[in-house]
Amino acid sequence: MAQQDKLVQLSQMLDSLTEDTSIPKNIRLKITTAKAKMLENIDDSALKISNSAYALEDVSHDINLPMHARSIIWTILSELEQIKEKLR
Repeated sequence: MAQQDKLVQLSQMLDSLTEDTSIPKNIRLKITTAKAKMLENIDDSALKISNSAYALEDVSHDINLPMHARSIIWTILSELEQIKEKLR
């Protein structure tokens, strides 16, 4: 799967989290910010992915994050790391 296709898929996963009302609103806003960083118009893909990963990692440590959402975020983080490794 191409990098851009994978980012679109991950973006859709983040969209599903932002629509999940069992997740507190402040966390959904952080997820939206992380998604925006992933889709930024920065030429350096590794930087864009790193920025998004850092934002999501911060979200994953929030004590109010439901476990199902935490699992999805960990999956997304894993995928972002794989993409970043391929860019090296």
